[in-house]
Amino acid sequence: MKAFRTLALALLTLAVTSVAYSQEAFTAGTWTKVTAAPPSPVAHMLLLTDGSVLVNSFFFTTHTDSWYRLVPDNKGSYVNGSWHAAGSAPAGYNPLYFGSAVLPGGNVIVMGGEYNNGSPVWTTLGAMYHPKTNQWSKVPAPANWTTLGDAQSVVLPNGKYMQANCCTTESAILHVSGTTISWIPTGTGKADVNDEEGWLLMPNGNVLTVDADNGANPSTYEIYNTAAGTWSSGGSLPVLLQDPSSLEIGPMILRPDGTVFAAGGTTSNAIYHTSTGLWTTAPQFGSGLDMADAPAALLPSGNVLMSTSPGVFNNGVKFFEWDGTAFHSVPGLPDSTTTTSYQGNMVCLPSGQTIFTDFSSGVYIYTPKGTYNSSWQPTITSLAATITHGSVNNVVKGTQLNGLSQCAAYGDDNQAASNFPLVRITNNSTGHVFYARTHTFSTMGVATGSAVVSAQFDVPAGIELGASKVVVVANGIPSAPSTVTIN
Repeated sequence: MKAFRTLALALLTLAVTSVAYSQEAFTAGTWTKVTAAPPSPVAHMLLLTDGSVLVNSFFFTTHTDSWYRLVPDNKGSYVNGSWHAAGSAPAGYNPLYFGSAVLPGGNVIVMGGEYNNGSPVWTTLGAMYHPKTNQWSKVPAPANWTTLGDAQSVVLPNGKYMQANCCTTESAILHVSGTTISWIPTGTGKADVNDEEGWLLMPNGNVLTVDADNGANPSTYEIYNTAAGTWSSGGSLPVLLQDPSSLEIGPMILRPDGTVFAAGGTTSNAIYHTSTGLWTTAPQFGSGLDMADAPAALLPSGNVLMSTSPGVFNNGVKFFEWDGTAFHSVPGLPDSTTTTSYQGNMVCLPSGQTIFTDFSSGVYIYTPKGTYNSSWQPTITSLAATITHGSVNNVVKGTQLNGLSQCAAYGDDNQAASNFPLVRITNNSTGHVFYARTHTFSTMGVATGSAVVSAQFDVPAGIELGASKVVVVANGIPSAPSTVTIN
């Protein structure tokens, strides 16, 4: 069981010497501050199925936990978006670091917390956010769990939410029947406790994790077989990724080529090749930089945006893009010298940008250069030519509607996967952008290839009428547009 991290936001500023990185044919993206400041300092985020971003407030004190939504403007701009109240978690539940996911129905689940109301406890409380009503409800932890904390979670391809217990080998799958919530145990055979580990959904539907506390076998990984509901050893990694003292580790991001960049809580990094099941060593960031609890996000180009800092929890954030071969330096933010990587959080936006928060009121959008390969795009194979405003449960079918990756990762402390389809409607006359709330996804898998999958969507009642273009967006990559008439 790890020691709690120090939450002082200015510990020690270290001078970080620069190292040479390949800059061939690379142009860094740009950061833009969101024009309107949020109502309070903010922390973790999730992309909702209506295109808005759910963000929790950062009050490290006893209070009712406030949440907000950042809604893009009618041009689809998040920089010029507006903040809206998203209610409060049930009384007494104010977590920092937790399991979280957007469920196939469009609701958001938040489970556990490392710290609750400012107290260093691994709470077993949980809640669910209902976007349609802007309300929260309680979610009980699995029976007999005395901890839950900052444990990791994942939505499996069948749409089931799997939650870990931070401090044991236990995990369970959420089962909802009407208003009744229960949990089904799963995941026998786990070699070590779940604490500090992240879960990555692979193209074959199984889940990858790097062990953080496997005793005499410190550089090992395991695979959860979703069909069998069991863990099995995958073998050893070529480098040590978890920090020996804190057991902290970095995020894992699946790229379109099937490789997984696994960042270290040490200065080492590794690559997992999903096609072969083999690991290779990745370059180091240099200058003592690591990703012990840090965010990363997949960009439409296939590059991975990363936030690093020196040592474990020392100040001095440095951003990089990984292109599959080399790291490329990315400009920092105004407070980068006085913050550390664990304060950051990234979420992939349907605009192809990445939104970033760091426990402050400064929210930034990263606009990358480069573009996607056309083979990575979702495709629409079935969509009605005429759609009624305010109508619900419209169906869209196509391929790769869920994207090729969960897109964003942090590790055990926060999950913000967005491997689900968004429906964006642009009016031909005005150019105004509307997002239809999507739900009832036929799969939550990634990289589903040529298989035809589906989703339902609800058209906003206030949408503009007339000829429009519809695209399905996943991982920030849009499909080719389909012409529709909104009546």
